[in-house]
Amino acid sequence: MAKLENILSSILRGASDYNIAFSDLRHLLESLGFVVRIKGDHFIYTKSDVVEIINIQPVGNKAKAYQIKQVRNLILKYKLVR
Repeated sequence: MAKLENILSSILRGASDYNIAFSDLRHLLESLGFVVRIKGDHFIYTKSDVVEIINIQPVGNKAKAYQIKQVRNLILKYKLVR
């Protein structure tokens, strides 16, 4: 659980968007209640009370920085964490 909190605080701070592991981002989204659908290397996340769809792809073992920013904006917009 502490690892999830560290990942979440890292994403919300926005200081290390280029240094978030793709697997960590996936784990965080799934822990927030998002459901994944995989098409090739696209991981498409949806949640019933979130209008937007999150589509992420890895670059090696890292997540793309602009996708981290999109996830951060959704977490803040929908107040997914307390």
